[in-house]
Amino acid sequence: MLSKKTKYGIKALTFIARQEKGVKVQIATISESENISHKFLESILLTLRKAGILGAKKGKGGGYYLIQDASEVEMTKVIRTLEGPIAMVPCVSLNFYEKCADCPDEDKCSVHKLMIQVRDNTLNVLRNTSLADLV
Repeated sequence: MLSKKTKYGIKALTFIARQEKGVKVQIATISESENISHKFLESILLTLRKAGILGAKKGKGGGYYLIQDASEVEMTKVIRTLEGPIAMVPCVSLNFYEKCADCPDEDKCSVHKLMIQVRDNTLNVLRNTSLADLV
């Protein structure tokens, strides 16, 4: 299941992407429009800024903005930044692999085989979906 952090992050990014290019959006505006707690949203946007997805300007006329065009922001990066691994189990993760303690042989494990298919299909959707597709 998607965490609220990720769900709200996608909503906030979509809100920012809908603005005219170069427009900076204040946290309060997003918070009110998308019904997200101001403090929680602040933390989410900071994470996205640190990941290089958003930029921020302080002061009058400041706010958050997309660093890249929305068509270049892949959902894989957003999900991994906010949620962590895309794979449902660590033994099939491409970036966060860990052997399952209860599995003696991954090649014979039915869960492993199923989760590889789930991971691959999920990655296919996320890699082929940009922020622009959600606007």
